[in-house]
Amino acid sequence: MEQYKQEFIDFMVESDVLKFGDFTLKSGRKSPFFMNAGAYVTGTQLARLGEYYAKAIHETYGDDFDVLFGPAYKGIPISVVTAVAYAKLYGKEVRYCSDRKEEKDHGADKGGFLGSKLKDGDRVVIIEDVTTSGKSIEETFPILKSQADVEIKGLMVSLNRMERGKGEKCALDEIKELYGFPTAAIVSMSDVVECLYNKECQGKVVIDDTLKAAIDAYYEQYGAK
Repeated sequence: MEQYKQEFIDFMVESDVLKFGDFTLKSGRKSPFFMNAGAYVTGTQLARLGEYYAKAIHETYGDDFDVLFGPAYKGIPISVVTAVAYAKLYGKEVRYCSDRKEEKDHGADKGGFLGSKLKDGDRVVIIEDVTTSGKSIEETFPILKSQADVEIKGLMVSLNRMERGKGEKCALDEIKELYGFPTAAIVSMSDVVECLYNKECQGKVVIDDTLKAAIDAYYEQYGAK
């Protein structure tokens, strides 16, 4: 596993973004882990987050793209800090763009988008925190394509939960199959388990035998094929 991925997993735990315990998801599933990107709240955390996304995008999709698109709401700050990090790490200026939940009907920037306007021929990387069902892509993909004749280079999320989406495959694979563009995550839950199982993070073992058994049981029930 690449060093930045190991660092990112530790970073999620340290930032209280990746939690372990008993959680009820929006889907109704009972999960022994939960990720909340809204817990990145400080300048240092956001700067580091942008750098991890930039490294993963650079490694996965290269530099052949023009725009980072972050769906509202959590995708907005992620797209901004990643654009900043990309300029810092790779010397490449990329634009950011996000949708608005409510269209603005006044001012010079009225409309349904924040940031850069999309142009025909723009190559876009979509950037999100986590994708469980693919619902946000279902909503934003047609909006993106209606704005301009853009090429979607791929999707990047923080964590691949590796559980079934609407069918038997994980949400990232379902999105790839449905829309025809690549999907990727900075890390997967298998990476998380590999990195944290019976190993110390912040002076304590995060995933012990009991939690590992709960995670295994969860994937026996909900794991993607």
